[in-house]
Amino acid sequence: MPEHDPTRNLTNAIASGSAEAFAVLYRERFDQMYAWARQATRRDESFCLDAVQDAFVRIIKGMKQIESEAELMAWLRKVVLSACYDQIRRDRRRTARERRTPDEVGTPERDDERLKWIAGQLAAFDPESAALLEMRFRFGWTLDRIGSVLGLKAGAVDGRVRRLTTRLRSAAEHQRGPSDD
Repeated sequence: MPEHDPTRNLTNAIASGSAEAFAVLYRERFDQMYAWARQATRRDESFCLDAVQDAFVRIIKGMKQIESEAELMAWLRKVVLSACYDQIRRDRRRTARERRTPDEVGTPERDDERLKWIAGQLAAFDPESAALLEMRFRFGWTLDRIGSVLGLKAGAVDGRVRRLTTRLRSAAEHQRGPSDD
């Protein structure tokens, strides 16, 4: 392998926080990344530009040394596609929220009933899990902040929050039953 491999040098510089190296990557790879977003989603320009922008934010935060051009391109494609899929999921959730009828959104009485049910479910959780959900959803703490309190990385906190909310959703669906839809 060459001693001065340009891909390794570029990715090391970006990982070290070099704005100049990041600008080089942006100039050299933006068009390809945009094309991948268009090809994968068949969405409009605005959607794809947002997805690529999100991908570049992820690149800034998560760049590691990459040894070859082929590895770099594969990783960039993965980052773009992940950003696209996340944006599609956000759009679907937003659309679903906007389509809810007032009955689905709830009345004050129904909201009180739901809150009591959630409180009962949380009481059945172990104290650390209940505290984790409280930090995230009651206090609105970031994953990083929760992680620093619990001695975990943000990704571990995110995984735990996802598992706990999935457990709550499953319990809610089980309680509601198929005839309540």
